[in-house]
Parts: sequence; C-alpha cells; structure tokens
Amino acid sequence: MEAAKPSHPPLEHDFPQYIAVEGPVGVGKTTLARRLASTFNYDVVLEEPPRENPFLERFYRHPRQVALATQLHFLFQRASQLQTIQQKDMFEPVRVSDFCMEKDRLFAEMYLDQHELQLYNRAWEMQTRDLPKPDLVIYLQAPVDVLKDRIRERGIEAERLIGNGYLKRLNEAYARFFHYYEASPLLIVNAAEIDLVHSEQDYSQLVEEIMICRKGRHYFNPKPSEL
Repeated sequence: MEAAKPSHPPLEHDFPQYIAVEGPVGVGKTTLARRLASTFNYDVVLEEPPRENPFLERFYRHPRQVALATQLHFLFQRASQLQTIQQKDMFEPVRVSDFCMEKDRLFAEMYLDQHELQLYNRAWEMQTRDLPKPDLVIYLQAPVDVLKDRIRERGIEAERLIGNGYLKRLNEAYARFFHYYEASPLLIVNAAEIDLVHSEQDYSQLVEEIMICRKGRHYFNPKPSEL
C-alpha cells in the first residue's frame, strides 16, 4: 500500500520549476524524481529503461569496445526528451528529471579515447544547444557497497555485470564533476542510510530541505529514521 503524501505548504513563486536528480547507478534517482513529481504535481522526465539501450549490456562486459555507441545513444535520447518537453512547455515549464545534461560528458571522459571524445563533444554541443538548465540539481551520494546492494535488489538484467571497480570509478567521477559544478543551484545529499522508497520521514526531511534551497551549494546529511 502506498504511503500518504507528505503535507507541504504552497510553493513559493521562486521555487525551482525544473529540478534534476543526479547520482550514480543504483542511488535512487528515478525513485526520487517520481516522488517529487507526484508531491509537487510536476511532469516527470525519465531516462529510458536500461534495456532500451542496445549497447548497454555489452558496455558493462567490454566498455572500451562500445563506449562511443553507448554514450551517443544516451546523448541523443536525453536531448530528444528535453527538446520535446521544451517545445510543449515554452511558457510554464514545471518538471523533474532523473538526469542532468551537463553531466552527460562525465561518462564519455571516463571511457572514450581522444579522437572519440572530440567527436562526442561536437555531437554534445549540437544536441544540447539552447536546452533548458535546471533551477536545482539534487546530487545523491552513496558508497559502493550501498550502490551494489541496491542494484542487486532491483534486479535489472543489464546491470548484473556491474562490478565494484566500475562503481568506484563512477563515484569518483561524480564527486569530481560536482566539486566544480556551478551551472545551477546544487543540493548534495548523503543518501547512504536513508530510505526514500519506504520511509515517509526520510522523504519528508529531504522535501523540506529542497523547499528552502535557492542559490549556491547546499549539503544535506539527514538522520535515518527507524522504519
């Protein structure tokens, strides 16, 4: 049975109209994006399921062989989603997504060689020109063992080959990227010990923090609740 939605005061006029949720695989991006969209009555923009990327399972087996194809597929898919939403909501865009376009090059830089990266960057510049930027980015952090457990629990076939080494490199790449990120206000959340799926208290704590975030960089290290 789904828990009741938390009660929150009306949104202020300067409340973020476009929220992007980010973080490594398994951290809970899509779950949080869906819940926020429901709470604030926003449209939700989600990455396509992993099974829809025909290169992804091969990427987890042999990343260098299909890295460029994998990243270009994600780039075109994500950009197409935001372009469609932008055309529909030119005047009143309110939405929450489980990805941030500025982060897209993070993965490319991890696995593409110099010439592939140059090609990818040209495609990225063309695809992302004039796309809307988030009014708030929420970056969820969790250590490798937590990510591994959550990936195992959700049981997605394409992700069964993800190893600890990949998750460690991914966490490090995210940390570097968001250390220098200044394109939008940023909320960095320690998501290691909170349960945004089953705990209404954990979720409500985070929502209250989101509602007071405006400019700059913010850190949220919530106390885990007792289920």
